[in-house]
Amino acid sequence: MRGGRGQERAITGNRQSSWAFADAYGAELVDDAENTALRWARERAQQAGVRAVSAATGATLRLLAATAGAKAVAEIGTGTGVSGIHLMAGMRPDGVLTTVDTDPELQQFARQAFRAAGFAGNRARFIPGSALDVLPRLADRGYDLVFCDGDRAECLEYFAEALRLLRPGGLVCFEGVFANGRTVDSAAQPAEVRRLRELLGAVRESTALVPSLLPVGDGLLCAVKREA
Repeated sequence: MRGGRGQERAITGNRQSSWAFADAYGAELVDDAENTALRWARERAQQAGVRAVSAATGATLRLLAATAGAKAVAEIGTGTGVSGIHLMAGMRPDGVLTTVDTDPELQQFARQAFRAAGFAGNRARFIPGSALDVLPRLADRGYDLVFCDGDRAECLEYFAEALRLLRPGGLVCFEGVFANGRTVDSAAQPAEVRRLRELLGAVRESTALVPSLLPVGDGLLCAVKREA
């Protein structure tokens, strides 16, 4: 037993270094224009007090978008454009990102960041408003990937909409499901964390999905919609 506990401590210590290495590796995968735009967008996010995905999470989103051959992506939570840059970099050159946020000012920052990263204006469609108001207006089975980085308290509603929006073989991804370690903490947690736990259970138990929980950033929950 002592050996087991010692090994667990060693693994835990190494994980911190491994995660930092993964972030640094992800940051090295972008070209100069994208790197400058991402740095600017991260600064705007910090000033606005909003979350931005880590470099490792961004690299994962880029990979997933490329793997899916994504032409149409829906993003819940534009922020200042950090995740959008990664998604568009992985999408097909003619792909369009539809991105939704309640804050039009943040979307203006994202628009500038996309332009600085070298993306044409027609590559992104910005829709201001509540995701729960906007998503029902989007086309059934019209999207290759749905990325959810909005209000955690609404994650189950996003999940239901994503299942409708995705084509068979499409991907849904939820950012921040670890909630800074609170999701696995046995102590009493706020409602948004309890909702994340419900989301994890719902995705795991869905027969319509092939899921995986990726330990990048603050946790990236991903699932592929099975072919009908």
